[in-house]
Amino acid sequence: MKIFIVRGTGKTGRELIKQGLEHGHSITALVRNPDKFKLNNPNLKIIKGNVLKPDSFQQNVHEQDAVLSALGHKRFLIPTRILSKGTRNIINTMNKHNVKRFICITSLGVNDSRFKLGLYYTLFTIPFILLFYFLDKSRQEKLIMNSDLDWTIIRPGQLTNGKKRTNYKHGLSVGNYILTKMISRASVAHFMLNQLDDNTYLRKAPGIIN
Repeated sequence: MKIFIVRGTGKTGRELIKQGLEHGHSITALVRNPDKFKLNNPNLKIIKGNVLKPDSFQQNVHEQDAVLSALGHKRFLIPTRILSKGTRNIINTMNKHNVKRFICITSLGVNDSRFKLGLYYTLFTIPFILLFYFLDKSRQEKLIMNSDLDWTIIRPGQLTNGKKRTNYKHGLSVGNYILTKMISRASVAHFMLNQLDDNTYLRKAPGIIN
């Protein structure tokens, strides 16, 4: 398949690219700084761009089979709409080029998965550190859900840099109200790529944990 990956230099984005190439996909990766990405592969095209500036990437979405988004940032302590504005630009660009399949990472703890990231996140991390970030994730999800795309929203537990596992748990009710469940970025990438030819979670938002 031809896949467009958003935020290819992030840790999850790198895993998506690595595993996607291993599966034989042709990948176009949107990055802000190409100098940070050293992988060379004939099936990989790196483009410099910014989701907040659709003119920088929209022509590269043409004729793609799917868009996978690992969009994120570290501006946790200030009000921001980077996720929602960037996702709106992605959706508009996909509609313009008639690309329907959209798979996007958000997080457990957002919207109807509220509280499922465990007490530590529910009572401390989200309200005191990640409040603005999670508010924007909520806006991001609602934009996707209200779109006409064939979307799947992936809600991982706390992300780690561990090895890829394939025996992870996924579903619409996974998570824990007490304990914070974790999942490696490599496992999340594996699950995302599996959604390309699996409609089980079409227009749904499954969680994923170890």
